[in-house]
Amino acid sequence: MKIGIFGGSFNPIHTGHVALAQAVLKQCELDEVWLMVSPLNPLKRNDSDLLDDSLRYQLARKALEGINGVKACDYEFRLPKPSYTWNTLQQLSKDFPDHRFCLLIGGDNWAHFERWRHWKDILRHYDVIVYPRDEFAGTIDLPLINVSSTEIRQKVRAGERISGLVPECVETLVEQYYR
Repeated sequence: MKIGIFGGSFNPIHTGHVALAQAVLKQCELDEVWLMVSPLNPLKRNDSDLLDDSLRYQLARKALEGINGVKACDYEFRLPKPSYTWNTLQQLSKDFPDHRFCLLIGGDNWAHFERWRHWKDILRHYDVIVYPRDEFAGTIDLPLINVSSTEIRQKVRAGERISGLVPECVETLVEQYYR
């Protein structure tokens, strides 16, 4: 099986994440896309806005119910922190020897990929699929999905509607958790 690993805080998961995962699944002919909910991004260590790991994972699972080929994954919760992608990919390859893993990252992260721990090893051992993000291009042709978790958290705190920004099935929970 060929699995795309789409890591992130998903703080909260939004419609852009879901649409992107579905588009990459289809366009790149993957068997599955795993949304790897990250407990601690080493490049975002000071993120005081981060909702509890288990709640972000529950939101992601609920948001992806009934979506074939895309699933939420809490695998990194059991690995040492902070979550380095190289460590995660190595452990996944060890635990799932019949799977081929590739990494999905945004063009914004790709522009600074050399800051990632073991970035050369990642490129040597895994395919990397880069999707467009903000003003950064990708290696695959996907429409730019302009939704951000930061914007959603700000809207919730301001009492503004987030309808259409998050999957409908988690809208009430997102409003409750991020208020």
